[in-house]
Amino acid sequence: MLSIEEIKLLIEKLEKVKKEDLQKLIDSNLKILKNIEMAVDANNQESINRYDKTPEWFKKDAEHKQKRPEVDQYLFRMVQTKIFQFARAGAQYNSLEIGPGLGTFSKEFRSWRLNYFLDIIPEFERTVRRRFNPGHQRYIKWFNTDEKNWGVDNRHIIPTQSCNLIFSWDTFVFFTQKHIENYLNQIERILIPGGYVFLQYADCHYDLDLERAKRGYWAYNNKNAMKKLIQKTGYEVIELNQFRPGANYAIFQKPGKQNPIVYKVSEIKLD
Repeated sequence: MLSIEEIKLLIEKLEKVKKEDLQKLIDSNLKILKNIEMAVDANNQESINRYDKTPEWFKKDAEHKQKRPEVDQYLFRMVQTKIFQFARAGAQYNSLEIGPGLGTFSKEFRSWRLNYFLDIIPEFERTVRRRFNPGHQRYIKWFNTDEKNWGVDNRHIIPTQSCNLIFSWDTFVFFTQKHIENYLNQIERILIPGGYVFLQYADCHYDLDLERAKRGYWAYNNKNAMKKLIQKTGYEVIELNQFRPGANYAIFQKPGKQNPIVYKVSEIKLD
């Protein structure tokens, strides 16, 4: 055990340590850790990413998911609650869903004036349309994209500044960071000033997402990289969050004030 004299000596030494020196030590170690993090990210991204999925792959993946006994109701309600925030002005504008697949969330956009859907599988149109009643069919506009570009060459047929919300779930998790950047640049034209984008992305700083990326199912991405991509392409980051592991999402906004919706970041309380 330390004596009183030894304790006093230790206190004197600690008191002599300047706060600036301590902060320099902290900053130096943070810089080292961030450099290590960047190196690990770069290595993972290089070793994992490959965009080799075909329309047939996406079709089989959707069919496999359809065989699951039930939809994750917790996740569905969380996403649904977010969508409802944007629906208040839906009658004035159109919505675009990228990669609706079998239409898990598609019906949630029925309060918008027109519903645009963009997907790589033409056969999915029939499945998505069946989720709407016959009277709503005329308000649905379906666009097919090609294997290589995922709509980059086709989005010119969607009217400029026609949507106040672009939504995508279970699609951008398969895209490389470069592919996401291309997409964000392209869809900016479709949004009205102040329009929002709400999409799921992979955050491989979490074990579940990283495991899916390592086995080639998802592409490599993370929260920091996603934030930089959003800002680089001219959007304002509104929320980067997580519903649960494997369900990370980003909400961001095109500059401007035409959109009457003001999205509020808040906790969602479920019964």
